[in-house]
Amino acid sequence: MSSAAPTAPDAAPEQAFRLADQVNRRPRATRLLAAVRRHRADLLAALVFAVLAGWLTHGLWPDPGGRTLALNPEDQALYEWFLAVDARALLGDFDLLTDRLNAPDGVNLMANTTVIALGVLFAPVTLLLGAPVTFALLAAANLAGTALAWYLLFHRTLRARRVAAALGGGLCGFGPGMVSQTNSHLHMTAQWLVPVIVWLVVRLLRASDPGPPVTADEAGRTRTTGSDRRRLFTSAAGLAGAVTAQVFIGEEVLFLAAITLLVMTISYAVADRDLARRALPGFAGGLAIAAGLALLVLAYPLWFQFAGPQGVADGMFTPAYFSADLSSWWNLSPLSVAGSDESARLTTGPAEYNTFLGWPLLLVAAVCATWAGRRRLVFACVVAGLVMGALSLGPEVVLGGTKTAIPGPYALIGALPVVDGALPMRFALALLPIVATLLVLAVDRALRSSGRARRLVPLAVGMALLPIFPTPLPTTGRPAVPEFITGGHWRQCVPPGGVLVPVPLPTPKEPWPMRWATAADAGFGLPEGFFIGPYGRGDTAAMGTFKQPTSALLADVARRGDQPAIADEQRRQAARDADFWNASCVALADDAPHVESLRATLEQLYGPATRVADAWTWRVHPGP
Repeated sequence: MSSAAPTAPDAAPEQAFRLADQVNRRPRATRLLAAVRRHRADLLAALVFAVLAGWLTHGLWPDPGGRTLALNPEDQALYEWFLAVDARALLGDFDLLTDRLNAPDGVNLMANTTVIALGVLFAPVTLLLGAPVTFALLAAANLAGTALAWYLLFHRTLRARRVAAALGGGLCGFGPGMVSQTNSHLHMTAQWLVPVIVWLVVRLLRASDPGPPVTADEAGRTRTTGSDRRRLFTSAAGLAGAVTAQVFIGEEVLFLAAITLLVMTISYAVADRDLARRALPGFAGGLAIAAGLALLVLAYPLWFQFAGPQGVADGMFTPAYFSADLSSWWNLSPLSVAGSDESARLTTGPAEYNTFLGWPLLLVAAVCATWAGRRRLVFACVVAGLVMGALSLGPEVVLGGTKTAIPGPYALIGALPVVDGALPMRFALALLPIVATLLVLAVDRALRSSGRARRLVPLAVGMALLPIFPTPLPTTGRPAVPEFITGGHWRQCVPPGGVLVPVPLPTPKEPWPMRWATAADAGFGLPEGFFIGPYGRGDTAAMGTFKQPTSALLADVARRGDQPAIADEQRRQAARDADFWNASCVALADDAPHVESLRATLEQLYGPATRVADAWTWRVHPGP
């Protein structure tokens, strides 16, 4: 007779279920732990990049809505408005021609750097926490994401040691140009897809290469298998997807990457003619497939950008003004630990320290290029670096702020379509991954050696990178958005999607009223504003639009404080301007400059005001 204690009838199934659950859980937990252990070095690199990016942008926290980048607050106001408009796609309210600015004509989002893909991706954050939070997150995420993506490319495609790959990824993500562009240019710092594009191009090339013939009978015969064809097609399809996504993030980055890859491809083909002959048919075919697939999605948006409503077909910036000073190359950025504010005179502003690599890094990179091995790749990098660096000098070489009358290589291509819309000095941004590749190859070779180079090369590279180590971006407080907006009181005089006229109206140099619309999730439109549109001579690209007589009058009062005498003709003009804008309401906040003079002027134009929260309002259209 058994002495075991009796078991309840329901206990056995329950114990069996619990045991089975533990058995099923253990492999999953084991696999997860194994994956973490296997990738712990990569996770550590990601963590370091994230911490560094957070430290550089920490001035925006813990109150992104109350802080702004001190060196370029105008562009930050613009990009926050872009993010607010993009986020409306989640609400089903989005069009490539938005009516939420420049009423009544609107703004062509494709003709502006509206980072549509990022705005839509982060729409939940924007709608829940506000566009300033999204901006602060993206400012840091673009730096860390770009560094991590290049790190993975160097480690997994070049097979470089992780230390070497981390140094290269860090330079790509946190180099002087990237940190400088973080002063509000989200479309320029979102480069984390560029390494993916490079990897897909390399994968496409490898899939296109049948390899050298093995026997005389196979000489000249293509030995492409079904697997190779599938790999070629998937690489082309992936490339099409990455290119399409980058267009909706930042076209200028894609343009610079394409030019750099073109120069490197030609250079590599010159260095390895046998590979070029073997792979050219398949590689060209793969690129054609990628282009065809991408155009299926991009044909209409690109047409809309250049030929659609409010579109522009040319660039608006003068290449001569946005040309890199030759001496800036061996100087250090003011945003680097060893930089000086004196070098700021060598560029156009704090968002364009693209060329400030410093002489120590240039010298070490040149030495690494002669020692790194991988001669074909090094040759391609050197040629591409020289080409992109030369193009950054613009149509005329400038040295120390003085024009030399020496024509720059950019003059040869500056009149080409698309090229005329690029800023020459931004060609220098391509030097970060190019120089990083040379450093990675050299450090990796040194780490694999057993001589003195194992210590000397990493030490030299580290000492060259130290002077350009970035410092945190300067930030400052910003005025609070009126409670009239944040409290939703604007709905009392403006229907959803209607037009609110803030006084003074937003301009490219003073876009601050656009923060009102941003805080309201772009729930209403604004007249005029900060954007690119066809308002230049002959309908060419220009920043902003023409001011209506009433907005010019109010801007003058806000600037000077004088209270003008208002006649009947000015009242009629004010009514015509309100009708032109299709405005529902005019609003004047308490913190406006010369608020009393503005209020008196507006009351002469539109009659008695209505007080709503901390703003004075005038209903100028009955609305729906």
